[in-house]
Amino acid sequence: MSELALQAEKLDAADELAPLRDRFVLDEACEHAAGTAGIYLDGNSLGALPAHVPDRVADVVRRQWGELRIRSWDESGWWTAPERIGDRIAPLVGAAAGQIVVGDSTSVNVFKALVAAVRMAGEDRTEILVDATTFPTDGYIAESAARLTGRTLRKVTPAEVPAALTGRTAAVLLNHVDYRTGRLHDLPALTAAVHAAGALAVWDLCHSAGALEVGLDEHGVDLAVGCTYKYLNGGPGSPAYLYVREELQPRFDSPLPGWNSHTDPFGMSPSYAPAPGASRGRVGTPDILSMLALEAALDVWDGVRVGAVRAKSLALTDFFLRCVRAYTEPGRVESVTPERHEERGSQVALRCPDAGEVMRRLIARGVVGDFRHPDVLRFGFTPLYVSFAETERAARILSEELA
Repeated sequence: MSELALQAEKLDAADELAPLRDRFVLDEACEHAAGTAGIYLDGNSLGALPAHVPDRVADVVRRQWGELRIRSWDESGWWTAPERIGDRIAPLVGAAAGQIVVGDSTSVNVFKALVAAVRMAGEDRTEILVDATTFPTDGYIAESAARLTGRTLRKVTPAEVPAALTGRTAAVLLNHVDYRTGRLHDLPALTAAVHAAGALAVWDLCHSAGALEVGLDEHGVDLAVGCTYKYLNGGPGSPAYLYVREELQPRFDSPLPGWNSHTDPFGMSPSYAPAPGASRGRVGTPDILSMLALEAALDVWDGVRVGAVRAKSLALTDFFLRCVRAYTEPGRVESVTPERHEERGSQVALRCPDAGEVMRRLIARGVVGDFRHPDVLRFGFTPLYVSFAETERAARILSEELA
């Protein structure tokens, strides 16, 4: 056994989060006869299945829907699910209760948050700034929001934001973690800079929530959105969430008012009056099946400290980078993920010319990461269920495929 493999065993033995692996359905125990590794490093795209979720979903389908039917809106708590589940996500992103509502997709929530931010900023604020390195959809939404609100849109990198801010800036849409490189942007400093310019900060937390401390309340973030199917393990297409800071909620003017966000939803009034609090971020009928699957999935976080998750995330990514350097021919791959902890999310991105073909071979051997055009191998490290032994084996198999 190699020195690094022995080190992995010691790290796993000391890992306080190791027992959480039992809460998930993992494939290491049923590796293919062909010798594939069964190592899942794509939780930054889709989190693993929490083991208890299938039975909970079966109850929702068979009893709540199959037997209680329409009564479940009250008796099974369907109607209050968006706010109830939002309150369960809140401590994972550093927010007090009553500020997060769950529902719709990330894209829809980005649109709601950005347009509402522009409206709150006022008519004299004529420009929107958007992260030039953002996930494409955020850019598309920002362009549409600018057209609809009559603002101009300027694309800048997060590092350029402080210098780009002016008295005309209405809102700034930023990603907490770059989806390609895993770079963690400075949410506290950038939010403070946006506020100093009199603008509002909107953050996309898709690649940070559930992997590191966010501190929405502590740092005065105005609005934030995020998906739940990555590090929160809510399942494919599980609903996203919208955070609206409590002080801003009375001014939050959603561009998508719906009957679910009406103060009297069953009054069927022809005129719209928004509900108080985070509920005004709702739109239409909640997607109950996926929402309640998410609620069940959040049980895996019971008793888990986000600080411990962040510490293991950094340890895993440090160890992976160390193993890659030890096992791989110098110059064969280049890490584009920052070495400094304060600039790193919970993934490692490696650049190599034949990345697409390398990832195809890795997946065939059971090391599941993903490929990002044109030349990036992306590996997500989910601290709740990824072990150091898996990390070492993944790096070893990667080196074999790169050779």
